[in-house]
Amino acid sequence: MTCVVGWIEKGRIYMGADSAGVAGLDLRIRKDPKVFKKGPFIIGYTSSFRMGQLIRYKMEIPDHPAKMDPFEFMCVHFVESLRKCLREGGYTKVNNNVEEGGCFLVGYRKRLYLIDSDFQVGVAKENYDAVGCGRDFALGAMRILNGLNIPPIAAVKRALTVAEEFSAGVRRPFIMETL
Repeated sequence: MTCVVGWIEKGRIYMGADSAGVAGLDLRIRKDPKVFKKGPFIIGYTSSFRMGQLIRYKMEIPDHPAKMDPFEFMCVHFVESLRKCLREGGYTKVNNNVEEGGCFLVGYRKRLYLIDSDFQVGVAKENYDAVGCGRDFALGAMRILNGLNIPPIAAVKRALTVAEEFSAGVRRPFIMETL
């Protein structure tokens, strides 16, 4: 289910997500958004609405040590707070002593981070990224849109529209946030 698209331009982070809730062949359009702001972060999630609810309403945002690089902060402090939140919320899965969560994008301090299900933190070399079942379609669209001098919100919406056209798990309305 889902497509979440993040785009960085001139230090601002733009993020959009669809509204589909998908289970097998069942589809429901949800009112609860998959993209939201939390403190100094903008977050867009896939994998599970429960995971998103825990991150949005339960996760405690750790302090960012003054001289620590934002990437290091995300890898160490943010991820540890996330793991604790998901574990206490009954969301994480442990199989063969390996902990697993979900996948989402985080915008923070002019960077876009992809948190994967194994809690690794990734930063793409491009100024955009996407997650969800519509990811590949959105990435292709963003590759074409990048550099065409299109306003960032329009580019994110166009990428989501392409994902909606080709993925059965992506549906409007699209929810947008900017940080």
